[in-house]
Parts: sequence; structure tokens; C-alpha cells
Amino acid sequence: MALPEDNHITVIAETYRLLGDPTRLRVLLTCLEAPIAVGDIAKATGASQSLVSHHLRLLRAARLVRGTRKNKQVFYEAADEHIARMLTDMVAHAMEDGEADDD
Repeated sequence: MALPEDNHITVIAETYRLLGDPTRLRVLLTCLEAPIAVGDIAKATGASQSLVSHHLRLLRAARLVRGTRKNKQVFYEAADEHIARMLTDMVAHAMEDGEADDD
């Protein structure tokens, strides 16, 4: 695999920086299953609705989630399959019981 260009490296680093906040990561993980409203994300994560909205604005600006308006509510979901796969792979990795390699 060839190394990405500097501007792509910057986008990747910023993405991981955003995901470094536990509440923001919980918000994004909540959006993986199906489109979900802000109030339901707040209930699922235990965060206030205003805090969830703040995190969603940042995640949307980074193209990690997208929102779809239905009547008076906006439903959020992962922006695309790349984001969903990256997160599900990271969750699977974190949940592995394997011992560290001693190379």
C-alpha cells in the first residue's frame, strides 16, 4: 500500500482525534445500527441532548455521520460503509481476548 498524501494523512489524524473523545465515540457507535434521533442517542449514551447535538455537529463536519430530516426530527447514521467497517473492526479488535505478540 502506498502512503497517502499529506492532506489525506491530516484528514485521517483529525478523524482519530475526534474519535478519541469517549462520549463522541459512543455517539458515533450508536449511529451504526440504523438511523437514530438525537433524543434516542442521548438516552442510549447517557449524555445530554445538547452535548449529543454538539458532538453530532463535529462528526457531521468531519463526514463521519449524516443526518436525514423526517418531519421535525433529524435521524443520524454513519456516513458510509467505510466508517461503519472501521468502527466495527476496531470494536472487534478491542474485544479480542488474545495475548500480545512477543516478536
